[in-house]
Amino acid sequence: MSVLYEIPVELHSSRYRVMLGSELSTSIQSSELFQAASQIILVTNSTLEVLYSPFIELLFKEVTQAVVRVTLADGEHYKTWASLDKIHSAMLAAKCDRNCLVLAFGGGVVGDIAGFAAATYMRGVKFVQIPTTLLAQVDSSVGGKTAINHPLGKNMIGAFHQPSAVYADMALLQTLPKRELSAGIAEVIKHGLLADRALFDWLHLNMSALLAFNPTALLHVVKRSVEIKAKIVGEDETETGVRALLNLGHTFGHALEAVLGYGSWLHGEAVGCGLVLAGKLSQRLGMIHPTQVQKIEEVVASAHLPVRVPAEAPTQALLEAMLHDKKNQQGQLRFVVLEALGKATVQTVPLALAKEVIDKSR
Repeated sequence: MSVLYEIPVELHSSRYRVMLGSELSTSIQSSELFQAASQIILVTNSTLEVLYSPFIELLFKEVTQAVVRVTLADGEHYKTWASLDKIHSAMLAAKCDRNCLVLAFGGGVVGDIAGFAAATYMRGVKFVQIPTTLLAQVDSSVGGKTAINHPLGKNMIGAFHQPSAVYADMALLQTLPKRELSAGIAEVIKHGLLADRALFDWLHLNMSALLAFNPTALLHVVKRSVEIKAKIVGEDETETGVRALLNLGHTFGHALEAVLGYGSWLHGEAVGCGLVLAGKLSQRLGMIHPTQVQKIEEVVASAHLPVRVPAEAPTQALLEAMLHDKKNQQGQLRFVVLEALGKATVQTVPLALAKEVIDKSR
């Protein structure tokens, strides 16, 4: 098969396209980016290297350039300096030049690390995203955010470095574990809540189709999510304004990840719970009605995502983690909250109110 949709991402600094389709290895291989590269650096993880071996072999079947393969350990807790150094070391050992191309083949962890490596090697080389999870296809592969984690905060060390292209291959999603599928749906719910009430309502009615890996349903949510994110990123590439809205649910979510230990909950699981907490916070601020909060919780729960704060995450530890959030200004907690289902804004919130929301969500 081939590319079904091409969604442009128009930025001040660059322009690229997100290609949506199925069995896209031939399209990637024949692309001008691929052909023009002096060397190709494939960054993936140990699980994907085995699972998608046929796709990878087909991708490089007729390649004439030198191919450098870097295989990382699988998991959020490996999103570290050590993994970044492994990529840099491999590139240096292979004498990669500024015309090389980094291929990020994996989910959000691989994409973030590979993108950061591309951003920092020789002060920046090109890279292409081939996202293999729903979460990466609908969110992390688009927009140029690259980073590694620090024990004191998620994604606190990184750079904005836009990909030259993104290839979202629907066929890759068919082997996704159900837990990873649910994690990706969290970001789709987020997009509906902050920018598209119709998408949120569609999820309320069609969640079972998504959970059953229905190809039409998957293509619909990927296409619509990429359109929403491309529009927001196009308006605010480096998150000085409207792009902050894409962090709906993430202030709570990142804190949960950090306190529970990276990898204990998947990123999307933490975001799912964070969306419920953001809804409750919005209600406490008098912005949305309790029935709307209930609907948010129902949709999140229907995606098999957590909706309660676990006992293993003490409230004080969560509050301390949230104080490291990048949206904060002058020590004030700033959250993305909902003015309505489908419309979000950023607001400063007293620490005591955030504490109350957490305590009442256990």
